[in-house]
Parts: sequence; structure tokens; C-alpha cells
Amino acid sequence: MERPWSLTGRDEELRAIAAALRPGAAGVHVAGPPGVGKTRLVREALTRGPARQRRVVWAHGSTAARQYPLGAFAGVVAERVSVEPQGPAHAVADTIQRLVEPGPVVLVVDDAHLLDELSAIVVHRVVVQRLAPVIATVRTGEPAPDPVTALWKDDHLPRMDLGPLDLGATATLLARVLGGPVESVSARRLWALTEGSPLYLRHLVAGELDAGRLAPSAGIWRWTDQPTISAGLAALLQHQIGALPPAVRDVVDILALAEPVAAPALTRLTAANAVEGAESRGLVRADAVRGTLVLRLAHPLYGEVRRAVMGRLRARRLRGLVAVTLVEPADLIPRAVLVLDSDLDPDPPLFLRAAEAALRLHDLPLAERLARAAATTGDRAALLLHASALSWLSRGEEAEAILRVLADGALDPATRSMAHLYRAGNLFFTLARPGDARAALAAAHHAGGAPVHTAAMSAALSVGLDDIREVLDHASTLLDADHPDELSRLLAASAVSGAAAVTGCADLLAGAAALGGLTSDHVPTAIPGFGLADFQILGHRLAGDLGAADEVARHMQVASADLPGPARLMGQVLAGHAALARGLVREALEQLREAWAGLAPTGHEFRYRARTLLAAALSLSGRAQEAGLLLDGVTTDQHPAYRLYAPDDLLARAWGAAADGAPTEGARLAAAAAHLARRQQSPAYEVLAWQTWVQLAPAPQTPARLAELAASSHRAECALTHALALAERDADGLLAASGAWARLGDLIAAGDAAAQAATMHRRAGRPGAALTAAAEAGRLAQRSGAHTPALAAATRPLPLTAREREIATLAAHGLSNRAIATRLTVSVRTVEGHLYRASHKLGVSDRSELGTILASGAPGLEVPARHSPI
Repeated sequence: MERPWSLTGRDEELRAIAAALRPGAAGVHVAGPPGVGKTRLVREALTRGPARQRRVVWAHGSTAARQYPLGAFAGVVAERVSVEPQGPAHAVADTIQRLVEPGPVVLVVDDAHLLDELSAIVVHRVVVQRLAPVIATVRTGEPAPDPVTALWKDDHLPRMDLGPLDLGATATLLARVLGGPVESVSARRLWALTEGSPLYLRHLVAGELDAGRLAPSAGIWRWTDQPTISAGLAALLQHQIGALPPAVRDVVDILALAEPVAAPALTRLTAANAVEGAESRGLVRADAVRGTLVLRLAHPLYGEVRRAVMGRLRARRLRGLVAVTLVEPADLIPRAVLVLDSDLDPDPPLFLRAAEAALRLHDLPLAERLARAAATTGDRAALLLHASALSWLSRGEEAEAILRVLADGALDPATRSMAHLYRAGNLFFTLARPGDARAALAAAHHAGGAPVHTAAMSAALSVGLDDIREVLDHASTLLDADHPDELSRLLAASAVSGAAAVTGCADLLAGAAALGGLTSDHVPTAIPGFGLADFQILGHRLAGDLGAADEVARHMQVASADLPGPARLMGQVLAGHAALARGLVREALEQLREAWAGLAPTGHEFRYRARTLLAAALSLSGRAQEAGLLLDGVTTDQHPAYRLYAPDDLLARAWGAAADGAPTEGARLAAAAAHLARRQQSPAYEVLAWQTWVQLAPAPQTPARLAELAASSHRAECALTHALALAERDADGLLAASGAWARLGDLIAAGDAAAQAATMHRRAGRPGAALTAAAEAGRLAQRSGAHTPALAAATRPLPLTAREREIATLAAHGLSNRAIATRLTVSVRTVEGHLYRASHKLGVSDRSELGTILASGAPGLEVPARHSPI
């Protein structure tokens, strides 16, 4: 299917061209590199404003027509103008007369840099004599006839320099073309590869769509794998590159395989005049990096097209030539990749060092590839690293096969213990087999070769399985142990962080962050650091220290934002978690939608966190149908490593029910989350659950447990203040609670408290105060992007009780009276009575009318004279 490519990101330029075509204006000179859409911009501008009332004449410069005098106007004027026998001057005058004589005209000269001299003179005279507005497009960096250059140089025409699209405009254009949102990293990759050229972007997107590499996932378009240059795009790029002498081709090909390359090294590998020749042709560019001149290809797509046509043997030979010029440690990873893909002898120790470095950068696909090459010798460290990378890439069965062989064949206790420990982690987190994981952990303990690692892994499994007391009893030992490596530190830190988060132990939470290397100026370099970070965000969220939660997420996302594989997606889950904690629903949705789109098709365990958090964000934004699809999975498809987070699952379901029009059911689920948290000995989670209950409860009252927990955290204190004001029907107290929530950073709770104050003022007959509180609730909702039952009642008031509104909403959603009764655990007769009274108050006679009234609200609605029962 042909997709429409709308003009995007050029509003300012369109306005400038429209101004240049007004009566008395001379026109405009549009300059830009190839592929930025100069001609498309002009065509679009001519369909708007003043140009629509004029005749438009197009003249085209070209290499072929340039050989003939007035060649650009051949076929443009009524009949061909001959230079002979009248002479050039007469021919120019005759051409101008034929252009302007029929009436008002706009002259468009495309590729004016390719005009022959007489055609250029015609254009120049039309402009200077103001005979007609002229739009001239030229390619920057190309020589042009003097009369054309003089148009802007001598201020006869204003010059408009048209650059490539920026990232934002590219993303907008892609979303319009594809008909849906595009993953931010995919949009960034497409923009970087095409450097914002709409022409190149169009060809590239068409090819990637056909190949299935650009495709929707969970409602978001994602670009996976590497591009294949289509024949059309290859032809465009080959024309741009031109025919290359062998020496210059060597320069371009080396950079295509190994850019950037330092200028001295590239000169040694090729020749100085070849490097200079490539630069003069516009094929390479030089940049100063830390005092050294490095060379890159002038456009990323040049590398794609050269690699596509380069022979495999030539590519391997050139990579080898470059590899031997690189020196460790600065060039460790590039050198290892080049050696791996070259004709040089394999270097397993180099591959192992590079794999470890790639892992520290969270680049899992590259780490797995290098570790696999290093493990060909059977090296124990390489095998463990390879299995780890496979496990973190959700290839758990492959990892288990390697680790099982290593564990069974190891003679020394240390190797056998470590192999079983890695098996335990892989079996538990990646393969979701807790029983087998416990057995592997027991085997590691029995081997006796890694006692500190074994204790750390045991604690990690315990916290995942919700054995909080076991972890807390050994927290000091775990934090004070002499951990032999980062993996051991991260496992211990994660376990303690999880237990501290749900129990509100701030000192343990801080100690665990320090042990795991998660500080203001440092992030963990191993993948388990993401699990540690999520527990830390949870701890800060439950305590009400939302700025700290945001800081942790920001650090981890920065470290993984530009990487392939799951690390970037895990960083987005963390960012979404922190945004949701602060009540920034739109920001959370942006991050979590992309994370879910990437994680949903995989077996990666972090998708369970992404799903729950996204379902909550969708519910809080009022998207009940979308949330419901995810909440079905939250209920039926769970991971044993995430039992500690079970209250979050219930709270997501609570907000889902509220979004679906059943806040009573939502309050019941919130209470269930609170009771579950108490059974799990997670008082910090219990506070959040009771807070949610207060925001959703149909009857104002204060949960007794909130008073008992009030001193445990800032969140608990705010939740109790909110609950007491609601129970006492204290509207001013609710506004004070709203302010306290806003200072804490929870915008959703702040909005709900203000909304409840508005409803209370209105019911007490204080319309002015109600409007003021509703305005504050609306302002907070605008900031948060939330759509909750309390906000709906305050900003779209109706003369209904809370229960009447709830039942009317469910009826408007199409539920039968019996289904409503079952959902709200009331009798069918009760439902019928509430619907009868609602119909009387609203003056409606069928359920279809309910939806319209509930969606729009009716602040001034009066009780009708007659009732119309439903």
C-alpha cells in the first residue's frame, strides 16, 4: 500500500514562501543539500495563499539541457525560442515576453544551479525588473552561473537555507506516514541514518516495511535489525557518491567498515592524496576529537551502500588492516570486533576482555557475540560470561545447556559452585523455575566453593519469593560481607533493597544502594543493576521520597538509552516507574508503552514489571479498554520472581476497575492489596494500598491501619491527613491534604484530594468554593494527565450520589443489571432502584443517553418535571 508522505516540519518555510509571492514581492531563493525536499516544499507552497491565483510556470535546470542556450525554457514558453538568427539578446527578451505576457505568473526554476548562461540571464532579469515573483531552488555546494548566484548575493532575492528535518519533525513525519506512534529509539536511528533527508527517509522506510523489519508491536512501530539498502536508494546514493578512483574507494571503504579512523592512521593505510581527494569530493568529513583529527563518512548511508556492494574477502582484509593500527585499552571493543570479522587469527583473550567491557556498557548483544568467540577455547570465565549474556537476553535454555555442562565437568569446587549459582539465577529469573533454581542453589552450597556468592544468591531468591523476614534477618551480614565481585554485591544489594523497600527501612535502603554502586555519580555496570534500581525506586516511591526515585531512574536510563537489546527497555521501565510514582501519567505512558512494545514479544522477566506499570498508567489516564487487555495477563500470567510486587498488581487492577466505571470494586481491590501487604509484612506497600482506597472509597472513613502506620513515612503521614479530612467531610482539610501531596510530589493524590474537596463544597451548598477547588483539581490533572473517578465527579458534576453515578456509568458501558449487581456485590433490586433514581434526576429514558451525559457533565442540570425510568 502506498503511504502518503505529508510535508512536515516546514511551517515557517511555507509562511516565508507565501510572503515572497505577495503582490510586489520578488520571490525567494531556496538553497539546500540534495534530498531535503526543496522541490516538495515549493510545490506545497504553490497550493496555498497568493500563488493559487496565478499561473505557475516551471523551468528545470539539468545537465542535459545545460548544453543548449535557453534549454531550461524549451517547451515552457509557447514555442521554442531560437538564438539564431536574432542573437542572444533578442532571444532572451523574446523568452521573457512570452513568459509574462499572458498575465500574472509565478516563475519556478528548479535546480537553478544547472541553468545554461542564457536561461540564467532570463531568470535574473525577471527578478531584477520585478516582472514576476521567482522561486529558484539550488543545491548547496554546487557551482552555479553568476546570474543565479547574484540573485541572493546582491540581495535581489531573500535566501532561504533549507536544512534536513530535525529529530522531532522526523518522528512526526514517520508517525503520520505509518499511521501510529513510532518508538523513540527507532525514530532516532532512522533520523541519524538518513540525517533528516526526507528523500532518503522515504526510500529507507519503504524498504524496511517491505522487509518486515519496521513493524508494529503492541501498538508502536519499531525498527529492528540492520537496514538493507533498496535498489532505488542504492541508485540515489551511488549517483551522489559518483565513480571513485581505486585509492579514493579504499578510503571510503575503510571508513564504511571502521569509522571513525584517526587521520594519521587512515593516511598510513591508504595515501594522503586519496584521503584529501575523498574530502574534496564531499565523501568524508574531518572532526577534532580530544585533540586528534578523526575522519568519518560524510553521510551514514554512504557506508551502508558501500558495505552492500563490497566483497566479503575485501571487507575482511580491510578490517584486518585497520585492526592492527588500534591500541588497547582505548580501542578495545572496536579492535576486538574488527579482529573477529577480519582475516586475522582469532584472539580469544582479546574477545573476552572486550566482552567484559561490552557488558559493563550494558550492550548485551555485542557481549554475547564476543563471549561466544572467546568461549571456543573452553575458558571457564568466557563460558560463564557467555551464559550470563544469553540468560540476560532471555535465551535461558541455551544458557542452561552451557552451565549444566560446565557444572558437571568441573573438578574444582569454585568452578562447580559458580556454575550452579549461575544456573540458579538463570532458572529462577529467566526460566521461571523456582524449584529447579533452589536445587541448583543447594548444589552450589554443597560444592562449597563460593560461600559469599551462595549467600547473596539465596537472598535474591528469597526476596523474589517474598520471604522478607529471611532477608531482613541477614541484612547486616549481606551488607558487611567481603564480596568478591560486582555480581555478588548486586545480588546482595538487590535482596536487601527489596526487603527494605516494602518495610520502609530507609537506612537499609541507603546501605544497599551504596553496596550495589548505585549512587549520584555512579551506576552498576552489570545487568542485575536494573533490578536493584527498580527496588530502590520502589523504596523511595513507597516512602514518599519521589525526587530520589526520579534520580535513580534518570541515572540508569542515561546509561542505557542508546544501546541495543533489553538494557534500554529496562531503563525505560525504570523511567516509567519513577514517572508514575510522581503522578506524571503522560510521561509514564510514553516510556512504558515503548518498553512493553519491545519486551512483550520476548520472554524477558522485566516485561512483568512493564505490564503492571503500563496497565496502571493506562487506567489512571482513563484508557480502560487498553488497560483491561493487560490486566487480564496480570491476573493469569505471573512470574515467581515478582511475588514481592503482588500488591502493585492488585493496585493496577484497582485503578483498572475505577477506569472502567467501578470505583467501588477498585476500592475493594485496594483493600485486598493492603491486606496482602500486611500478610507479606510489607507495611510500606500497605500504606500505598490504603491511600489508594481513600482515593477510591465510596464512603468517607479512615482505615484504622493508617493511624497505626502514620509515623512510618512521609507518605503515611499525608495519607492519614487525607483520610481524616475525607472522613470528617472537611473540604478545607482536603485542600490542605492536596497541598501536602503536591509538596510530596504525588500529583494524582493531590488532584484527587482537591477534587473530593470540590464535591464536598458543592454538596454543602458552597458553589464558589466548589468551583475554586475544582479549578485546582483541574490544574493538577492537566499536569499529571490523570483521569480518576474523583476528578470526573468534580470537573463534570451531576446531581447524582456516588453510587448512582457508578451504576449509571456501568449501565452506560453496556452491563446488564445482573452484571452490575455481581460486580458491585449488591442485589439486582438495588441496581434497579439506583438506575430509576438516576433516570429521574437526569431525565433520560435509555442507557445510550447516559453515556452522553456522563461524558459531558451537566453542572446546571435541574431535576426534570417528569421521570423516565431506564
